[in-house]
Amino acid sequence: MEIRTLMSAVALTLLAFTGCNRAESPADTQADVAEAQAEGNAQVAEARTDAAEDMQDAQKDVNQEQQAAAGETAEARYDVAVTKAEADHKVETEKCEAMSGNQRDACKQLADAALDEAKTQARSARDAAKP
Repeated sequence: MEIRTLMSAVALTLLAFTGCNRAESPADTQADVAEAQAEGNAQVAEARTDAAEDMQDAQKDVNQEQQAAAGETAEARYDVAVTKAEADHKVETEKCEAMSGNQRDACKQLADAALDEAKTQARSARDAAKP
């Protein structure tokens, strides 16, 4: 009786192993392929959406940095223009020292007016260039 049980167990084991080596039916294979393609397409679409969002965020960061740089550049140009205007003013007022009386006063007033005008223009250029 033990031999019979042993032979039955061996037969069942052989049947189980030979059943595992059978090829999948064409319909099952086609269904598996379609499912894998659908999953792959969904993953690619999600990756594209994520990439588009990342690119939008990066572009937004670039735009903000460009605006900040434009503001800093405008401020630097303003500083240079004011410094130049003040230097020119100093030179002109020194030239006025060679004059006397009303002529000297008029010369200094012109130099002061030129300084004020240069500062106003520098301020306007700065404000126009800032975002």
